Amino acid sequence: MSRTESNYPYRQTISTRWKDNDIYGHVNNIDYYGFFDTIINTYLIRHGGLDIHEGQVIGFCAESHCRFLHAFAFPDDVEAGLRVARIGNSSVRYELALFRAGDTKPSATGWFVHVFVDRHTRRPQPLPTPLRSALEAIATEETS
Repeated sequence: MSRTESNYPYRQTISTRWKDNDIYGHVNNIDYYGFFDTIINTYLIRHGGLDIHEGQVIGFCAESHCRFLHAFAFPDDVEAGLRVARIGNSSVRYELALFRAGDTKPSATGWFVHVFVDRHTRRPQPLPTPLRSALEAIATEETS
């Protein structure tokens, strides 16, 4: 997995909040997954047409992983990077990196797998064309 910001075609700045710091004085590990969720869903809504309120297809997290390298602390800004590593019929695997603003090495890296399902039946559904197109736009060369 590449470890530079330029390898992630979609980037978003996410501000840490006062409440993100834990008793040890750094952003708690659970918030890193929140940063992953934020950049992924922002991208899907803005660029893939995902309708989280009334759309027929919704995404469920099937797997996720985070490797912590350096801590964030309030009031750090997080520069989140996103790319797609694999697109299936109804699933997608994202690769992510979180950088402290101004740093060239990530503070965390990870991956996240979404399975898209019918809102009502919860059965896997093929990716809608607009969503698939948006995912292909940020896919790595190895994407199948």
